[in-house]
Amino acid sequence: MKKRIFLLLAMVVFFSLNLPVSSLAWHDETHLAIAKVAGYYKWYNAAGPDIAKIKAGAIEQHNHYVNNPPGWVVTPKQVMDQVERYNQIDETGHLYGAIAASLRNYLAETKKGKYAEYHLAYCAHYVGDLSMPLHNTEYDAFNKKNHSELDGIINDGVLDHLDKIKIYPIAIDSEESLVKEVVRIANLSMELGYKLERENRLLTKDEAYSQISHSASLFKAILEYAGKRKAVTE
Repeated sequence: MKKRIFLLLAMVVFFSLNLPVSSLAWHDETHLAIAKVAGYYKWYNAAGPDIAKIKAGAIEQHNHYVNNPPGWVVTPKQVMDQVERYNQIDETGHLYGAIAASLRNYLAETKKGKYAEYHLAYCAHYVGDLSMPLHNTEYDAFNKKNHSELDGIINDGVLDHLDKIKIYPIAIDSEESLVKEVVRIANLSMELGYKLERENRLLTKDEAYSQISHSASLFKAILEYAGKRKAVTE
């Protein structure tokens, strides 16, 4: 298990140097921490979608962000319009639709009796990206300058401080309720992103832990909805 995790992380770190900064997200351990706290028993797969960018290029990269302009309000319609663009070339990004589409794929493949776990790993990653403020704002000068540093703001040691990720109740009983939660967190993250830009600063560590707590709480609810939550031994 440890060898597999080490190889996974090593591949992401090495190859991500060849990717545009705009396609990057929370660094590896941060994604793993979100999935682990949510109770995902295959939490070690949560960094995998960043590896996929190496071969899939823009087809995968555009699943990881949305370039919302200042003053924008994310709506359920925006999310649903993005679902059909999952795994498509779309420079404005379609992260929100990717969350719903990957879960759809998981549920559909499971219903067919097929191994669907990798679809859920993609969903875990996209839900993590949702709380990263600069994945919800335009890729402007501020974003370009600060994106990489913000990605790693809590990465060192996050797996040793899982207690700082606070789960709160979210109930999902349909795709409609999922979309509602995606909209809520997207707007919170976007507003914070533009606040950082106005104040010309990075996230504090406390703010970062608060953000990923949104992702962990949402993914826990998704796992419960999908019937996949299992206890994780730290």
